[in-house]
Amino acid sequence: MTNKLKIINDPVHGFIKIPYEILFDAIEHPIFQRLRRISQTGLLNLIFPGATHTRFHHALGAMHLMFTALENLKLKCIEISKEEEKSALLAILLHDIGHGPFSHALENILIEDWHHEKLSLLLMEQLNVEFDGELSMAIEMFKGKYHRKFFNQLVSSQIDVDRLDYLKRDSFFSGVSEGNVNAQRIISMMNVSNDELVIDVKGIYSIENYLTARMFMYWQVYFHKTASLAEHFLVKILQRAKFLCAEGIDLPASDNLKYFLNRSQHSKANAEDIERFTELDDYDVLLSIKKWTKNSDFLLSYYCKAIINRDFPKSIISSKPFTKEFIEDKIEKINLQFNIENGKELVGEIKRTLLPYDAENQPIFLLQKNGEKVKLEDSENQILSAFIMGENTKYILYFPRDIA
Repeated sequence: MTNKLKIINDPVHGFIKIPYEILFDAIEHPIFQRLRRISQTGLLNLIFPGATHTRFHHALGAMHLMFTALENLKLKCIEISKEEEKSALLAILLHDIGHGPFSHALENILIEDWHHEKLSLLLMEQLNVEFDGELSMAIEMFKGKYHRKFFNQLVSSQIDVDRLDYLKRDSFFSGVSEGNVNAQRIISMMNVSNDELVIDVKGIYSIENYLTARMFMYWQVYFHKTASLAEHFLVKILQRAKFLCAEGIDLPASDNLKYFLNRSQHSKANAEDIERFTELDDYDVLLSIKKWTKNSDFLLSYYCKAIINRDFPKSIISSKPFTKEFIEDKIEKINLQFNIENGKELVGEIKRTLLPYDAENQPIFLLQKNGEKVKLEDSENQILSAFIMGENTKYILYFPRDIA
């Protein structure tokens, strides 16, 4: 008999327990093991060398924080059955199994209009058949259809255990301390009112710190101009490869990647699409990018070399869109410099927008001592919340260094 109630040593949270055998079975499944080969932060290691962790790490960490959160709620006399606990742990463990290569970067390139959560749900339903219906309640929680709303809010909301783990984990591996939130403190402040997730009023400053830490992580790490450029080029590579395949050019690639390069972008996803997608990972894409650096197509080779050799073009960042005249001037100089006519392919503007706190669609409620709830931004004790409810946008323009 295999002992499935394992303990895993995690560099961020310490020892992580697997309290139910079904969790071990889900972790051992090939669909979940694939997450070992999916980067948590795409190509972020080109800027922060330590950021080489995977979706596998993150899923286990999120499961650990879910277990901690449920234990805390039970201490506050919130009734949670064993079945509900097991299901909530399964829901958060499997919430990312639909991620494709390099996580968010290529989400809609290989299969058009397919968000990773949609594929995660399909894969959870597939696993539910294999596990004789043991994931049924977990799927209800994941979809937000379970009658106790706080379970879904712990999986997906503005202050869920998913975000708590990735902020703390990405901060740890990137070395950017601004994102190191106090997850244990925030979890200890979680409570439930009318089956909805709330925060005890004394945790207000921990929540404000969490919201601002997330904001700084986005601008300093995820939306870093070189990180944004690397992700943009990754998309450009796959788009160019698909274009060349449509022109009848045979590009060297793994069987599964070649299947998606030749797949019609507007065709409806079928069973084969899903099966092949679950066999794709970062290595398929990275191996092809290495091979394509020597491709005869100038643009494909140019984009691939930029990533493999970390040789990116010049980039500048602005809080306002770059003028049409400014961009056209760069294109004209490129055409003259390289004696080409398609200089516009080497110049581009990337837009990054962040809403630090979405008070309209996902408000955070504080539970006061008298049992009443108040929105975070309406609390008389808030300091920052009322000032981070507006969108902030940055624009990044890139062009060859030769004309800088």
